[in-house]
Amino acid sequence: MGPDFSLAVQFASAADELPTRAQIRRWVAAALEHAAEITVRIVDAEEAQALNQDYRHKGYVPNVLTFEYGEISPGVLGGDVVICAPVVEREAREQGKPLQHHYAHMTIHGVLHLQGYDHLDPADADIMESREAVILKRFRIPNPYTS
Repeated sequence: MGPDFSLAVQFASAADELPTRAQIRRWVAAALEHAAEITVRIVDAEEAQALNQDYRHKGYVPNVLTFEYGEISPGVLGGDVVICAPVVEREAREQGKPLQHHYAHMTIHGVLHLQGYDHLDPADADIMESREAVILKRFRIPNPYTS
């Protein structure tokens, strides 16, 4: 059994085929290595782009954004994972993968960021990507980094 966590799931998108709260909870639980309080919010492009502009000074619409709040109480990490439904849908289509597989990947990716994983340099990217692949395999989802 993994660490304790509390999870709030917010649906702020009218997109079709959004993952269920139960799916998101399972993906978050699988990716967590620390106790945490997390909000996962699924949004449309306008909100994702505004958040990316306001907090990262980047003008594009991202697939996932993670806001890390560090330890919000002793031993408990806090953070928000914001997933942009239209971008996830487009990427899944372009990559020829099931939509729910891509939502799982983006959720796990965001939760790993919340715990300090990063992919800015190649060595860190290798660590993060291999961790993602191991977690996704538990859900019978193929490694997204191999063709």
